[in-house]
Amino acid sequence: MTATQPGDVRAHRLSSADYADNFSDIHPPLTPHEALVEADRCYFCYDAPCMTACPTSIDIPMFIRKIQAGNPAGAAKTIFAQNILGGMCARVCPTETLCEEVCVREIAEGKPVKIGLLQRHATDTFMEREEPHPFVRAAPTGRRIAVVGAGPAGLSCAHRLASHGHDVTVYDAREKAGGLNEYGIAAYKTTNDFAQDEVEFILQIGGITIETGKALGRDVTLERLTAEFDAVFLGLGLPGVNPLGLDGETARGVIDAVDFIAVLRQVEDLSALEVGRRIVVIGGGMTAIDAAVQSKLLGAEEVTIAYRRGQEHMNASLYEQELAQTHGVVIRHWLAPKSLHVSDGAVFAITLEKTTLDGDGKLAGTGELVTLEADQVFKAIGQTPDAGPLAGVPIELEKGRIRVSAERRTSHPKIWAGGDCVAGGDDLTVVSVEDGKIAAESIHKALMA
Repeated sequence: MTATQPGDVRAHRLSSADYADNFSDIHPPLTPHEALVEADRCYFCYDAPCMTACPTSIDIPMFIRKIQAGNPAGAAKTIFAQNILGGMCARVCPTETLCEEVCVREIAEGKPVKIGLLQRHATDTFMEREEPHPFVRAAPTGRRIAVVGAGPAGLSCAHRLASHGHDVTVYDAREKAGGLNEYGIAAYKTTNDFAQDEVEFILQIGGITIETGKALGRDVTLERLTAEFDAVFLGLGLPGVNPLGLDGETARGVIDAVDFIAVLRQVEDLSALEVGRRIVVIGGGMTAIDAAVQSKLLGAEEVTIAYRRGQEHMNASLYEQELAQTHGVVIRHWLAPKSLHVSDGAVFAITLEKTTLDGDGKLAGTGELVTLEADQVFKAIGQTPDAGPLAGVPIELEKGRIRVSAERRTSHPKIWAGGDCVAGGDDLTVVSVEDGKIAAESIHKALMA
C-alpha cells in the first residue's frame, strides 16, 4: 500500500453551531421537578446495595430522601461529607457499573434510579446558590503537609487535612489545578469550566495553598519536602503513555490520546483543532473511547477503535462502548497493531494482526493481517508511572507503582500516596477521591498521636 497524497488532517471541518452542539453537556441536568419525580422512585433500602457499591460510601438513600423532601442543599452536604468532589463524580463516574448496577430497581425492572443525575442535581444546586462551604475548618494545629498532585486524590486529601486544621501546600506540574478532571476527561462530560469551579469550591475550606507549574523532581524534590513538612501525600497519577513499539511511531499523525484530550480540553476555539478524516484509535479503555468520540465530534468521517481482545475484556463499560457506537465509531475486536505505514514523515495507514486466545488462554496472533487507512493514529493502550521524581528517598515500588498499606501509607514513615500512582489502584476518579480521604485521616491520626 502506498500513499499518493498527504494525510487529510485539517481544522474547521464543521460549522460553529455544530461544534457548540457536539460538545454540549452529554447529560443535561435534571430540572427540580424531574429530580423530585426520580427521587420518588427510590425504595430507600435498608443496608442499601448502592451505598455498598459506592467507593466513597456516600449515604445514597439519605441524600435522595433529602431531595424528595425538597432539601437539595442538605442532600449535597450528605454527599460532600464522604466525597468532596461529588459534583465531578456525578458527571464522570461509571454509575452504570457501580451504584446503579446494583440498584434494586435495576435488578427488578432494568431501570435503575438515576443516582448519578440526582447527585449532580444536589451538588450543582448547592454550588450554584453559592451556599456557605459545607464544612468549618478546625482550629489550626500548626502542622504542615505537602501534597504533590492537584488531581482528585490530591485535592481530596488536601481538603480533608485542611478541615482538620492542618496547613496544606499543593504542588502541581501543570498550570491549572484539577489533574485528570481538568485535562483528562472528555469535554462533553464536564462543561462550563466545572473542574475549576470545583477547585475553587474546595479551597473555600481555607488552609490550602496551591502552587502550579511546580513539578516533582524539577522544581521541588521529595527529599526537600520530607525535610520541610510534617508529612507528604503523593497523588502523581500516571504521567507516561505506553508506546505501540512499532517503527514510525514518531511520524506525524501518531498521537498520544492523553495529549490529544488535554489539548482539546484547554483550547478556546474547537474549530481550530486539526483532525483527520480517517482515525484509528488503539486501545480499549476510557481514554480510547474519549479520543474516538471526540474525533467524531470534531468532524472526522471514519473513526475506528481497534482492540486486541474481545468486547468483554474492554476496560470501557458497555455504556461507554455503546456511546461511541451511537456517535458512529466502529469498534473492532481481536486486532493488535502490527506496523505503521509512513510517507513523507506522516502516517497514512496501520496494519493490524487478527488475534485469538491459545489453549492456555494467552493472546496469540493468527497471522491474518488487516490494513486500515488512517490520517491519524491515537495511542490509548495505557499509561505508565515514572519513578524518576522519587529519587533520593527510599520508597518501595511494585511494578513501577508505589506500594501502600490499607491506610495509603508508603514504606517511608512521612509519605502517603493514592490514586493511579499506587499499586493496585483503579483508574477511576471516585477511587482516587477515596484514596485521598483515607490517606488524610491516616496522616491526621499519625500527626496528632
